[in-house]
Amino acid sequence: MSEDRWNTVLVLGGIRSGKSGFAESLVAGAPSVRYVATAAGGEDDPEWQSRIEAHQRRRPQSWSTEEVSGDPVLLTELLLSAGGDETLLVDDMGGWVAGVLDPARQPNDDEADVKNLAAAVRGTAARVVIVSPEVGLSLVPLTPVGRAFADALGTTNQELASACDAVALVVAGQPTWLKGSAAPFSVTPPEEPTVVMSRPIAMATPTAPAPPPPPAQPPVEPVVEEFEPATVVVPVTAPEPPPSAALSESTMMLPLVASGLTEIKPGMDLPLPSSDAGPDARERLAGLDLPGGGLGALSEAIEFAAATQNTTTPRAWSAVRLVVIAGSRAGGAVAGTDTADVDRRIAEAERGEGLLGRLAAQAGADVSVLRTAPVGAMEHGPVTDEAAVETALRDGWKLADAAADAGRDVIVLAGIGAGVEAAATAVLAATTGSEPVATLPRVLVPGARFDDSAWMTRCAAIRDALHRIRQEPRGATDILRQIGGLDVAVATGLLLGAAARRMPVLVDGPLGLAAGLVARDLASQTRHWCLLPEAGTLALVKQGADVLGLTPVLETGLDLGEGANALAVLPLLRTAISLASAAPVHPALLGEVGDDGLDSSPAAPEDVDDEGPDLDFNTSAFNALNYREPGA
Repeated sequence: MSEDRWNTVLVLGGIRSGKSGFAESLVAGAPSVRYVATAAGGEDDPEWQSRIEAHQRRRPQSWSTEEVSGDPVLLTELLLSAGGDETLLVDDMGGWVAGVLDPARQPNDDEADVKNLAAAVRGTAARVVIVSPEVGLSLVPLTPVGRAFADALGTTNQELASACDAVALVVAGQPTWLKGSAAPFSVTPPEEPTVVMSRPIAMATPTAPAPPPPPAQPPVEPVVEEFEPATVVVPVTAPEPPPSAALSESTMMLPLVASGLTEIKPGMDLPLPSSDAGPDARERLAGLDLPGGGLGALSEAIEFAAATQNTTTPRAWSAVRLVVIAGSRAGGAVAGTDTADVDRRIAEAERGEGLLGRLAAQAGADVSVLRTAPVGAMEHGPVTDEAAVETALRDGWKLADAAADAGRDVIVLAGIGAGVEAAATAVLAATTGSEPVATLPRVLVPGARFDDSAWMTRCAAIRDALHRIRQEPRGATDILRQIGGLDVAVATGLLLGAAARRMPVLVDGPLGLAAGLVARDLASQTRHWCLLPEAGTLALVKQGADVLGLTPVLETGLDLGEGANALAVLPLLRTAISLASAAPVHPALLGEVGDDGLDSSPAAPEDVDDEGPDLDFNTSAFNALNYREPGA
């Protein structure tokens, strides 16, 4: 048994229960994972293929995939041959049972296959997480094939539950341990837990959301924050301040009780958006009374809003907070940068002026600016230390808490800083193996002129930094400490905190994508709370979005800078979401003239016979199992 007292875990759950996401979180901190896929068939079923592709996009690039769908014995052999330093994620046992019951294998001792699998689970030296559907709570299937499958899967689950160290049941995304418990994978033994507390951050008290601005846009009242490194470290067992005292403090002084933060580490279990509301909202669009082809690419934003709000008729975001994170670096990463011009743009954002201020005023958004401490040159050594990274992560989490406590319903993440493009390129290369020279943006100087000499200097700095860390650990905090910097760390913490508070984030530009890549290795759920409103022109952003599985809503070619692209298209996104929620069903799809489509007791269809109503089964899963009726 491993040092955190588990080697094998069985994760049970119904369809769309979040069981796979929870299982993935248990192994997210492993250096490498072998994803063992059991699904067979379904090549002609687009819906089934889309499910498989969604799982594939969610996996980190460091994971490998192994197919065992051809023969159920392959899984047993794989478990017995796996080494003690390996981590396996088997998803799921429904496909394995389907292979066991395949008529092509009959006659066969199916019970012996199940017993041998359970024995392999007991005897494996590797860490293993097994995902399996829980079908025992549904109706008894009406067909012999369905009943055979349910019985075989139930028997298999019982055998595996007996063999595993821990068993969890996931319902509506919430896990409950039925046997033992399992902490997420950790590479090193956990140290004595501590809570790092920051000095108070000066921040104006947030006001209630303002009504839509009049045509003459008033200046935005900015919320200005100052970043300071942590100065006090106290044990986690220290007594917490009483609630009455805590609630009387300013927003940024509040303890992190709202989101339950205790320690930021790989394998964090954060909420997921609704897995049903988004697809249901997209399907609903097909029946709306809209002319022509409907809302087109804007359907992506509608589906995202529906999933994050857990409703098929989402409301448009009305209380927006623009969070601007300003960082600075040294060395080759800032070659060609006019630091005075960067400081000018940061100061404009703090005053609610400039491009970001004007766009924020048009969107009715307030502005929060946080300056991070300068960091070193990535080519010479780590850009910051571990304590500063931990503090920056927590400060970012607090920014998300502050937005949620102020009643905001969406965050637009922006960055202004020297060398952020180089840092984001280095993070992308270190986490995905991409080629920096293919993704590093060119250096544009005033006058629409490119400084290619500065671009080559930045490339050399990234090359030297990647060579320096070639044998170093590549964990999330290691990447931030070595090459990412404090602004990327704050943005990462904000994404984590936003997911914990179930708040959507509109990412835009290199900083948001770099933070998304790092946050994915701390909690895989974070990317599901992120939307890329506009692709922009940077290959860095497009490739990072592809790795994260983020589909840009629009590709208009905007290149206004971080945060500005998202704010520029935000009014269109809000219009589409409002229109999709308010539009009625097309009259041609209604049962009769005057029907509003909401009648809860429609007349029975004429083809229903006396033996009972017809049942509308979703047969996609059974098609994928390649079942054949006996004698067929």
